[in-house]
Amino acid sequence: MSPLHTPDSALRLRPATAEDCDTLLRLIRGLAEYEHLLDRVTATPEQLRATLFGERPAAEALLAEWQGEPAGFALFFPNYSTFLAQPGLYLEDLFVLPERRGLGIGKALLQALAALAVQRGCGRFEWSVLDWNQPAIDFYQAMGATVMPDWRICRVTGEALQRLGTAG
Repeated sequence: MSPLHTPDSALRLRPATAEDCDTLLRLIRGLAEYEHLLDRVTATPEQLRATLFGERPAAEALLAEWQGEPAGFALFFPNYSTFLAQPGLYLEDLFVLPERRGLGIGKALLQALAALAVQRGCGRFEWSVLDWNQPAIDFYQAMGATVMPDWRICRVTGEALQRLGTAG
């Protein structure tokens, strides 16, 4: 994935590198603060480095820079649709700093990921949105997304994951 930069724009999108882990963590913490979940962030730059840029990367990230300064990010990974028998792209997190919203950064990140999904032969590009985040819902719908009202996310973490993984 090559950097996206238009000559007349202050916006540059580029793949995050291992050197960006401190910046990514600051942006992740900004997202968590916005979602009122800051107390749940336990990630460290070292963990990000190992899981995103180590021997077996679990995800990829795009970093958005506005006039050379970090302005937002998108973290994503492949998934798979058995119904389509095609890979997909799942957007885990999209965040733009509050002071940089309204400049087209979120739209540019979504467009770049959609283009990447097309390039990679994906049948779907998906993500989740919190039900109370109406500004995000409106933004995603304006970008052509369908909010799936009948689907709910299931999650197993912590001790429950340990129990499920060792049940026998």
